[in-house]
Amino acid sequence: MAPLRAGRWLAAIPMAALAIATVYPLLFTANVAMKTRHEYVLDRFAPAEGLRWDAFVTAWTSADMGRYLLNSVIVVTGAVALLLLAGSMAGFALSRLRFRGSRVLYLGCLAALFIPFQVIMVPLARTMGQAGLIDTYPGLILAYTAQFLPFTVFLMTGYYSGIPAEIVDAARIDGNSLYGVYGRIMLPLGRPALLSVGILDALFCWNDVLIALLMMPSAEHRTLMVGVTSLRGQYSADIPTFAGGVLIAAVPVLVLYLFFQRQIASGVTAGSTKG
Repeated sequence: MAPLRAGRWLAAIPMAALAIATVYPLLFTANVAMKTRHEYVLDRFAPAEGLRWDAFVTAWTSADMGRYLLNSVIVVTGAVALLLLAGSMAGFALSRLRFRGSRVLYLGCLAALFIPFQVIMVPLARTMGQAGLIDTYPGLILAYTAQFLPFTVFLMTGYYSGIPAEIVDAARIDGNSLYGVYGRIMLPLGRPALLSVGILDALFCWNDVLIALLMMPSAEHRTLMVGVTSLRGQYSADIPTFAGGVLIAAVPVLVLYLFFQRQIASGVTAGSTKG
C-alpha cells in the first residue's frame, strides 16, 4: 500500500501545480478588475481593497461589450447549427455509404485539418468580398463553417462508424430511404457525439479572433473576443477595465465548460475509431 500511496502523491504534485498554473491567471485578472486605477499602479499583485464592479460596468457600457456579446451569440449559434447539420450528414455518408470517391473525400477532410487558416486567409477574403459577405453575419457563419467542418466531419464519421451496420440494414429493409435512416436512426443515435462536437465547435468559434477580425472589420459587427482585444488599445491606461472585459468574455466559456466538461472530454475521442 505504501508504494501505491507514494505513486499517487507523485502524480498529484504535478497535477496540483498544473491546476494552480491554470487557475492563477483567472484569479489574478479578477483581482485586478476589482481594483481602481490608483490601486493597480501602486501594487498590481496586492489583493483588492474591496469588491468593486466599476470596471465591469465600464467595459459593458462604454466599451459596448453588450453589442459584441450579442454578435458572438448570433454568429456562434448559426455556425454551430450549420456545422452539426452538414457534419452529421457528411459523417453518415462517409461512414455508411460506399460510393466512388468516398475514401478520397474522407482523406481530404483529414488533410484539411492540417491546413492553417493563414494559408487560405487571402483567397477566402477575396471570395467573400466578391460575394458581398464581408461584414455580414452570414459571411462569418459561412467562414466558421468552412474552417471547422473538416473537424466536425472527422469526429462524426468516426462515431457513426462504430454503430453496427445491422441497424442501418434493418432500417433499409423496413422501407426507410437514406434520408429516413439518417433522420430516424442515425441522428438519435448520434446525439452524444453531436452534443460533444457542438460544444467543441462553439468553443472554437467563440474564442476565435483572426477569422472574426478578417470578416467583420466594422466596430458595430465585432465579436466579443475581437472587442476584448480592442480594449487593450482603448483602455491601455485603465488596466482594471480591460481586465473586466476579459472576464466578461471568459465567463460564458467557463460556464459552458463547467456544465459540459464530460461531453467535451468524450468529444475529443469521439472520432478515434477507424473511419
